[in-house]
Formats: sequence, structure tokens, C-alpha cells
Amino acid sequence: MTEHVSDTATADAYSWLEGTHDEKALAWVRQHTERTEAELYDDAFRQSVQQINTVLDAQDRIPMVNKRGEHYYNFWRDSQHRLGLWRRTDWESYLTDEPQWEILLDLDALALAEGREWHFAGSALLRPDNNEPYRRALVRLSPDGGDQVRIREFDLESKTFVQDGFDLPVAKTQASWIDPDTLLVGTASSDQFTTRSTYASTLRKVGRGMDIEAAPIIFEVGKEHVAAFGYYDSTPGYQRIVTTDAIDFYNSKTGVFIDGVHRELQVPTDVSVSLHRQWVLFAPRTDWEHQGQLIPAGALAIASLEVFLDTGAVDQVVFTPDAHTALESLSFTANYLLLTVLHDVASQVRIIDLNAGFAQSEMPLEDRMLSVSVAAVDDEDQAHGDDYWMTITGFTTPTTLLRGQVGKQAVAIKKSPDRFDAQGFEVTQHFATSADGTRVPYFQVADRELEFDGMNPVLMDGYGGFQHSMTPGYAAAMGTGWLSHRTSDGRKPVYVMTNIRGGGEYGPDWHRAALRENRHRAYEDFAAIAQDLVARGVTTRAHLAATGRSNGGLLMGNMIAGYPQLFGAISCGVPLLDMKRYTQLAAGHSWIAEYGDPDVPEDWKFLRTFSPVHRLSDQHHAADDYPASLIWTTTSDDRVGPSQARIMAAKMMDMGIENVRYHEPESGGHAGSTDNESTAKMLATSYEFLWRQVR
Repeated sequence: MTEHVSDTATADAYSWLEGTHDEKALAWVRQHTERTEAELYDDAFRQSVQQINTVLDAQDRIPMVNKRGEHYYNFWRDSQHRLGLWRRTDWESYLTDEPQWEILLDLDALALAEGREWHFAGSALLRPDNNEPYRRALVRLSPDGGDQVRIREFDLESKTFVQDGFDLPVAKTQASWIDPDTLLVGTASSDQFTTRSTYASTLRKVGRGMDIEAAPIIFEVGKEHVAAFGYYDSTPGYQRIVTTDAIDFYNSKTGVFIDGVHRELQVPTDVSVSLHRQWVLFAPRTDWEHQGQLIPAGALAIASLEVFLDTGAVDQVVFTPDAHTALESLSFTANYLLLTVLHDVASQVRIIDLNAGFAQSEMPLEDRMLSVSVAAVDDEDQAHGDDYWMTITGFTTPTTLLRGQVGKQAVAIKKSPDRFDAQGFEVTQHFATSADGTRVPYFQVADRELEFDGMNPVLMDGYGGFQHSMTPGYAAAMGTGWLSHRTSDGRKPVYVMTNIRGGGEYGPDWHRAALRENRHRAYEDFAAIAQDLVARGVTTRAHLAATGRSNGGLLMGNMIAGYPQLFGAISCGVPLLDMKRYTQLAAGHSWIAEYGDPDVPEDWKFLRTFSPVHRLSDQHHAADDYPASLIWTTTSDDRVGPSQARIMAAKMMDMGIENVRYHEPESGGHAGSTDNESTAKMLATSYEFLWRQVR
């Protein structure tokens, strides 16, 4: 294949921006970040930051918890605890309006003591002996909000890090307890044991005081695979090491060590496998013909692990999708399997009785414009093993947390108060027709008295990738930062959540419809919704804004380069934009199954058609035809990397497109922020930029 001369020129002209910490690149970053802030960071902006930060810091937020033993654990940040508190309480206290929390780790105090800011990234508790309290934990700490973490052993009784305890250096690392003196570790701490996707290629048993790379390797994958993943299952009676060879994002092999022997589950690599106690679950991404039985794509089958390893027999298909319905999530209680299902993006909950031949029932739910999710509280609790958490949330309905027991009515435990004035707004669902005739749903949050004269400021939100579903939820920051605005004539803005292909709203087929060479369908879907909003009289191009991050940033890049005539403003965050180089940057190699491999000539042919940096070279638009564009990332993003955003913005500026702005703070990682204040600033930067363009 003959490469476009302009493609090579682009790579050469902007390669100097790829050095994440190169001084010349950082000088360019500072120049354009300062320009953006000088134009945008005025009194109105600072007020928006303050309002969003107030919402994020609110003391009456629901403190979501995980139950371990008799305690309920929570991580909390507010204005007095910028880096946050890891804490716990008991059930009686949690039920009160002001629980009494036992502070385990104060991250702000840790920063003062160690002279370095660490950001909490989760914990793993060592299972104690019977009737004993939890005493030890592994605490994950990120230096900058990125994916790399340091893992340190923590004493839950003394509330201090264990002197000379486990301390794994900063890297992309996973670790779980095998016993008090042994960890199962996968770490990308050196190039020798790191895949091209920047994740661990080995799993090791690391004993106390042992150097990681001197520890015995028990599992290893090829460098071209995504990663070696694994964990130690400490469930009493089911202790085992579970391994995953992640071949690519959608193909893997699962194995389990039984009596010291590694046994791989013999299923197609595109069948997702999960283990729980004696059960093994199978979720095929494509139709699976197994022992004379068709298990369709998107279905869920269950089997006894012991029986399956011996005979391959599957007990039952407990969920089968249809054209409107897809499995969203699952959770085991002691005696039941709870399935959260989407029907035209509306939530349903199905109950599978594990002791009655997998008999099914449905949990009664009322409002289809709300999202409902369920998860077991603690399936090992002898008295409450069938208890579940339920969260109910909607665009204008604050989140409610309930606790119930299967077969009994759930009771509201905590409810978040209103964070913005939602009076007069209504939520409706609509369907647009995409270029190939597919009906694509979207939710609209708008004034009940909306005028259909095309003058309403609209913010479209999209993602469309990795089988990730966009579902209704109470986004207090969005309500504060966007829906609380008013135009000069008193109009309320509109928010639109899109459910384009590439997501998981209708299962794996909906996702697969926009994979690789079919990626254009996701962009056609988003464009069709934009056109539908105009056709319905909701808005016009001058008042239409769009936003997306990560894969959603790639979506936004394609809106800029391929559909500039549809939008007045776009916010493109932590994005993939250079699809020729993406596999060579940060963790990009792991996404080849989603997008394709640019090093394969036939793949590059279609990849180029949705590579925004390259599509700009094909532009048939005048410089002033492009929407006002904010392209932003963080220097510490070690998942996508900042260079793609830099190159896109620089190229647009060099093309004479005057209404493009660039913003790149140093910290925040791929999430874009590390604390409530930086989150508020990140969100306000996007909302205020868009609002000022389309109001």
C-alpha cells in the first residue's frame, strides 16, 4: 500500500511532541495551556469551579461502602481532606445520619509525613482465620493519579504501614494475598517482564522479603499478548489461583491451579469466564456451539467447575438476549445469582435461584428512566448472605442506596439530596436513524416546556466503544456545571446522552457492529443523533456542543475532522487521535482488537478513515468552518498518553483554525484529576468552554 505523503509528513512534523517530558514539548504545552486559562479562567469560571467543588465536597453525599467482616469500608474526600481518608465503621453507626468513622489512613497526613502526595487507588484485605478480625491489607497508592501504583502492606490494628513489610515499587502492578507471608504478583516493573501493552507478562509467588524478580514464575504469557492477570481466591473451601492470559481485549484463556496443577478451561477464547465458589460462568461474545447446544452471543451459561473440567457439561443457559435486551452485570449472594439487564437501556433485575434448578423471577421496578444496579453485600455472612445493595439513580433523580434480602422488600438506607434545581426538567428517550437504517437510542434531559425553535443550547455526550454502556445516572456535577446555566432570555440548556454502537447497551452484537473496519458506524450514529436534534427543532448547529473522553475523545476527534458542519463546539478529552501511532504509545497496543493494527497494511486502510490527525489532511472545509474545539489531556496520562492530543491541536493550529484551544495540566492521569478540586476545575474548564460557544 502506498502511504499518503501527508501521513508521513504529519508524523515527522509533530514527532517532537511525543516526548511526554521533553522540555521543548512541555514549553509548547505551557504556552497553550496558559493561553486557554487566560481566556477562560475569569470570575464566572471560578464561580463554576466553586459550585461544582461544593457539590463534590458535600458532607451529605452517600458514603458507599464495602463490607469486610463486621466493618464497612469507605474512601472519602472533601475540602478538609483533599487527598482523602480511608476509613471504616460498623452497621449500626452507618445507619445513622452521621456515622462514627474509624480513620485507617489519612492521605493528607501521609503526604506531610513523607513529603510526597500519594493518591489512594484501592486496597486488598488479607482474609483472617475463622472468627478473627481483619488485620492486614495491601494499599495501592498512585504517585500522580495514573495507572502505575506502589503497593504497601498496612496494619489495620495499629493503622500504620508495616515496617519492612511488603512494599512493591511504582509500576503497573496487581497483587493479592495467598497467605500472610506470600503474595501473587503481576508487575511491569522491568521491560523484561512487560508486554507491548505495558502490563505484566508474568505472575509470581512473592514471599516476604523476597525480591520480585527472584520470585518463582508460575504463569507467563507472550509479549504480544495484553497481560498476565491473576488472583488468589481465598474463599473457604475454594482456595485457588485463577489465571487469565489476556490475548487481546476480547480474547483470553482462563485457568485455575487445582492441587498445584494448572488446568485451562477449554472454551473458545472469545467466551468470557468467571469463577465463584463451585460455579463457573460463561458469556460468549459470538455464538458458541458446545456439545450440541447453541449458546448465543450475549447469553450467560452456568456450570459446576468440577463437572465442567471433567466432562465439559454446562448446567443451564440462565440468560438469553433478544433484540432489545442485554446483560449488564451480575452478582452472587449465598443462594442466588442476581442479573442486571438492560431493555432498551432501561434496567431490569432478574433473580436466579441456585438451589431450585435455576428458577427465575424478576424484581419489580417502576420508573424506566432510572438506572438500577444490585450487588451482594457479603455472600459469606451467615446471617445476611442473601442481602444485596441496590442503587437507584436518574438524570434528575438523586441516588438512593437501599439494602434488601432476596425475597423481601429493599429498604432505603441513604439518599442523596438534590444538588441542582431540576424543577421543570423532564427525561425522555428518542431514537435516531443512522446512515445504514439502524435505530439508535438517546436520552434527552430538557425543559418540560421546551421550545422547538432550534435555539436551545444542547450538550451531547458519547463514548461508543469497548462494550461500555451509557446509562441514566444522577450527575450532580453535570447538573451544576451545565443544566444550571440559563441563556440571556432564560432558556434552560439540554443534555443528551447517546447510546451509539460500539457500546454495550444491546450486548456484544451492538459492540461488534462498530469494531475495526466498521468503526464509522459509531460516528454515523452520533452524527445521526445530532441531525435528529436539529430535525426535531431542539437545536441548530450554532447551539450544539458535544463532549467525550478517552475513546469518547476519539469520537470527538472524528466529529471535528469528519462532521465539523454539525457542531458549534466540542470538548475532546484524554483522547486517542493518531491511529497510525497509537499502538506505540502508552497502553495502546492492548486496544488492537478494538481498532485494528496500523502495522498491518490492510488494517491501516480502514484505520486511517477514523484517525482524526490524518483526516485533517483530507479536509474539504475552510478553517473557519470547524467548531470551537477544546482539546485536553494530562501529562501524567499513562494509559493513552498526552502526545496524541498535543499533535491534533498543533496540527489544527497550523492549519489556521483559530478557534482551537489546548489544555494540559500535569497531574490527573487518564481520569483527568486527582482530587475534588482538580475534578471541579477539569469539569468546569470543559463546561464553561462549551457554554460560552453555544449559549
